[in-house]
Amino acid sequence: MLRRWRLRRRLSQLDLALEAEVSARHVSFIETGRSAPSRAMVLRLASVLEVPQREQNRLLVAAGLAPVYAERPLDAPDMAAVRAGVARVLDAFDPYPCVVVDRGWWIVQANTGASVLLDGVAPHLLERPNALRIALHPDGLAPRIGNLAQWRAHLIERLRRESAISDSDALAELLAEIDSYPGGFDESHDLGAVAVPLELVTTDGRALRFLSMVTTFGTALDLTAAELSIEAFLPADAIAVVSLEQVAPVFLNIPGKGVLFEEELAKTGASDKSQIYGEIGLEYGNQAAHGVLRGLFA
Repeated sequence: MLRRWRLRRRLSQLDLALEAEVSARHVSFIETGRSAPSRAMVLRLASVLEVPQREQNRLLVAAGLAPVYAERPLDAPDMAAVRAGVARVLDAFDPYPCVVVDRGWWIVQANTGASVLLDGVAPHLLERPNALRIALHPDGLAPRIGNLAQWRAHLIERLRRESAISDSDALAELLAEIDSYPGGFDESHDLGAVAVPLELVTTDGRALRFLSMVTTFGTALDLTAAELSIEAFLPADAIAVVSLEQVAPVFLNIPGKGVLFEEELAKTGASDKSQIYGEIGLEYGNQAAHGVLRGLFA
């Protein structure tokens, strides 16, 4: 296995030995099974070769050693802190779309804002939702992505890098499937842009632009936690902000009169009339009073 990883990284035995500060002879002996490496040596060579944690476990087992990294299900009691951290991030991004995916791009969890990415998607893609299939399948978001060829190129290149780094058969199969979908491939970029945006038309006709951001557990020692990615989609312009923010009515305080107050109307004959008067604005995020409705209770 060590030789396979060395060849994948296009290193000679001498290159690997120099990087790991061991002799090329020792590397040769380990690869041919003539020398039994220690746990520290396996992990040192794996670090130089940038072997993912899951594959490091396999290298250790192949060398007759116990694996280093545990793998617990996300609902295990020991993973309470991970679950709480993920929940806080999802809540913090709401109402902007945010999903949690595992190493195979399967959606593990999502916030309520993610509904904008799932609305209109064919039921068969939601039975076991995979983020890449939902994004690029003809029955998913693809027909409503304005810059599909550009967004598709971005996702395919990212998946291609992950497949090459991980040596995962599952990712290689997913890459072949995604690459077969129609939609073109545009690697050109706006040199003045910050990042490749997702230009999405919602099912109700709103045109939204998002910038994606990825969050991971940088020091995870558990495979489940290490392989989770939190994918957030932030508004790329003010239109997306206004479209996605939760808008709520708010009563405005009128100086000297309060929120709601009674005002007398002109007398009509012998009758006295009055009206309840107030002002209402719209509040979203940290901003308020965007327009006022007067005399709502006349």
